Amino acid sequence: MKREYWLILIVYISMQFSSLVGVPLIAFVLGISGKGVEASKGLAIPYWLIISFSIALVIVLFILRKEMAKNDVRKGSSIGSSIIWAFFGVFLAFFAQIVAANIEQLLGVNMGSENTQQILKIINTFPFAILVSSIIGPILEEIVFRKILFGALYKRYNFFISAVISSVIFALAHMEPQHVLLYSAMGFTFAFLYIKTKHILVPIFAHVAMNTLVVLVQSTYKDDIEKLIQDTKTIQNFIGGFL
Repeated sequence: MKREYWLILIVYISMQFSSLVGVPLIAFVLGISGKGVEASKGLAIPYWLIISFSIALVIVLFILRKEMAKNDVRKGSSIGSSIIWAFFGVFLAFFAQIVAANIEQLLGVNMGSENTQQILKIINTFPFAILVSSIIGPILEEIVFRKILFGALYKRYNFFISAVISSVIFALAHMEPQHVLLYSAMGFTFAFLYIKTKHILVPIFAHVAMNTLVVLVQSTYKDDIEKLIQDTKTIQNFIGGFL
């Protein structure tokens, strides 16, 4: 793997653990600024998320600046084909997510993601945090897990093995092992889009669009979605009583 890629991995991992220092620091700064203890705790997390993710993205793009300058768009699929795959990829990612979610239900895994709910709470507290969940986060994840990790594996193994390994790591990085199948299905889809078009912007677009739609839909129809989940659990329990 290139030296630059190792540096990007270090930056990404450091960003993930930076909250251990950054959040208390922001809470302290907000506290002494007169915002109050409770307000400081509520705003420290979204503030630091935006700061840390933004800094990480700037550093990553700076490290990749020479590679991006040398990038030849003719090496991958045409611009028209890439645009089609980018839009189609959004629906493909949702389809993979639905299939994986149904399989998880059959395995007894509860519907709903704690990670998603925590993100929604943060966005409700500080709306600008949507920049992290919908734009900055997906860009960083596609660069790290598809361009770097999947790309490095693909040089040694076939697509299936490379996609599975990188997708499982991508899933585990979300800290919800019970939904490893769900996140892996998404990661596998994004890896397919990347190798199909050979343009990292394609899975980035699909990932950004999917995350944005999920946040908007869950924020707008939160009560309806919770009712649907409860109804689904009731039906599962009812059917389970006859098995």
